[in-house]
Parts: sequence; C-alpha cells; structure tokens
Amino acid sequence: MQEEIFPLVDEQGNVIGQATRSQCHSGSKLLHPVIHLHVFNEAGKLYMQKRSATKDIQPNKWDSSVGGHIDLNETPQQAALREAGEEIGLKDLTIHYIDKYIIETDRERELTYCFYTKTNQIPKVDMKEVSDGRFWDISEISQQLGKNIFTPNFELDFGHFLSKGFNHLNNTK
Repeated sequence: MQEEIFPLVDEQGNVIGQATRSQCHSGSKLLHPVIHLHVFNEAGKLYMQKRSATKDIQPNKWDSSVGGHIDLNETPQQAALREAGEEIGLKDLTIHYIDKYIIETDRERELTYCFYTKTNQIPKVDMKEVSDGRFWDISEISQQLGKNIFTPNFELDFGHFLSKGFNHLNNTK
C-alpha cells in the first residue's frame, strides 16, 4: 500500500507543498493540517475515542471524538465529515467551526482546525482506527486531566474551548 501524502501548509493554512506521512511524523516539524471534531449528545456529554494500540502517535490514549489528517485538495470541513464517517460511523452532520491553531509536539507540527457538532446518532467505532469510545461528562474529563489518560492535543483543545461545555460553545457561534 502506498504511503499517504499530506499537504504542507503555512501558518495561515495555504498549501505550500506536500510530504509523506512518515516525513511529517519523523520529527521534521513539517506543518501539516489536521481536524478535530468534538461530538456532543443531547445531554451535553462529549464523545471521546480511545486510540488504537497500533497508532504511531499517542496509542491507547483517549482523544477527540474524531481526528485526522486533511487530504490533498480537501477542505477542513470535508475532512471532518469524512473522518466522522470513517472513525465513528456518523453521517449527515452539521458541523460548526471553533478555531484553528498550531499544535507542536516532539514529533510533529500540525495546523489544527477544530469543529463541534451535536447529534442524536450513536457512534459506531471502527475497531481498526479506535479501540473504544464513549460519552463523558465535562466534569469527569476535568477530573482526569494531567493523568496521562488523554492525548496532549485533546487536553489543549479542552483548555482552549471545551472546558465550559456545549452550551458555552453554542453561545459563542
């Protein structure tokens, strides 16, 4: 199977080149775009997925509802909807843009486009991508921060805009 090719972007999100997945995850710090989609249910609980043990970045950690790389010639919105279908089986979602910001770790640098949605659909995890998934109360997440349970990227999103819950997000649109 051929290795995935990611777009490389500048800090505003303009495509300036391309590189392979392994190049982007090698410590090169090549800036590439990703999406995080945060899925809330009617009760205001946040769905989280547990990353598969086979993931090359942050295996076995709880993470955003949906996360993934943006493909070449794909918009962030298209990527969020595609990944929602692939990872947790959700279709026909109305998504709302929250923010974009750069997340840098020891291995990579990502321009992260963040979205949220509210749905009555029940997520169905793809066990190749995800090892578990469930809805969490915001207070339950708050109590587990900093305990190496969540990915650092999720904890950044939580601190930036998720910690006040769905109603706060919905009122800031």
